[in-house]
Amino acid sequence: MKPTKPKLLLNDLRDLITQARQDVARQVNSALVLLYWRVGKRISQDILKEKRAEYGEQIVSAVSRELTVEFGQGFSTRNLWHMIRFVETFPDERIVNALSTQLGWTHFRHIIALDDPLKRDFYAEMCRIERWSTRTLEKKISSMLFERTALSKKPEKLIRYELDKLRTEDKLTPDLVFRDPYFLDFLGLKDRYLEKDIEDAIMREMENFILELGVGFTFVARQKRIQIDNDDHYLDLLFYHRGLRRLVAIDLKLKDFQPADKGQMEFYLRWLAKYEQKPEEESPIGLILCAGKKRETIELMELEKGTIRVASYWTKVLPKKLLQKKLHEAIQHARARLAQIEQVNGKKLLPQ
Repeated sequence: MKPTKPKLLLNDLRDLITQARQDVARQVNSALVLLYWRVGKRISQDILKEKRAEYGEQIVSAVSRELTVEFGQGFSTRNLWHMIRFVETFPDERIVNALSTQLGWTHFRHIIALDDPLKRDFYAEMCRIERWSTRTLEKKISSMLFERTALSKKPEKLIRYELDKLRTEDKLTPDLVFRDPYFLDFLGLKDRYLEKDIEDAIMREMENFILELGVGFTFVARQKRIQIDNDDHYLDLLFYHRGLRRLVAIDLKLKDFQPADKGQMEFYLRWLAKYEQKPEEESPIGLILCAGKKRETIELMELEKGTIRVASYWTKVLPKKLLQKKLHEAIQHARARLAQIEQVNGKKLLPQ
């Protein structure tokens, strides 16, 4: 037998040590999160007995002084209030236990600052599924990812239903994956550009583009050749999404969405389903990225019922307040429209 090469042996040992350290770090992190939750719960129980706000402030300050002397700055007054807020926003210890395998205390600090429980659950579960760093989570929240998903534009009961499915089954849906608009400011495009310029910029910035698309996307091809009856057609970009288990065709448009764009995408999807889709995969899905879209045109085509998504791309991101206003208006309009559809059809959209 040939002796094991020292370099190969060292690499194997390094991998074992690194893996063990990571496992220990995860266990410590999970234990710390659960400890902070239980500390918050115990203090909350004491405060609730007294039912006086001033008592809460007094007891938290007093407890913080004692604990800080014994255990350090992790139990400052500010941090203890975060722990109390933690219990208020995540009252179920079982859910906290499941999330703590991937989310650290800093993750939770960002999430519990959100007022909307649907947003909190969305970011917590997506963070768990996609394993975001705290920096990525902070960026997703500041870019209003939740408000840009198709999910946010649905009735609250349906949002809750999909988030519960995500929690219990790790089941991703297109409404969780796709968003509108997409922020492509990192491409550095000038005021005038061609479709090829967008493609070139995306290829240069593929890592950032996939980060904006979301975790789970794998690049497959650019200008995918589709040959039918001796005619050549070219799909701008082709990706595969591991969570959805389906091919994702992306078509780039310089102008506003036009009804004819749907027919072109349907053509691409049917070809992909016939020649590229594997037996274990779901049907391919299409994303038409355009400079803009007209609301009534999209509504009349009822695209939400099929496998085609239409989204705008922004090469320059709006100021935060204006972005919030535009996304809020879009969500309110979409929910009002769905409520109207329910009323006309006389049935709820929530699955049974």
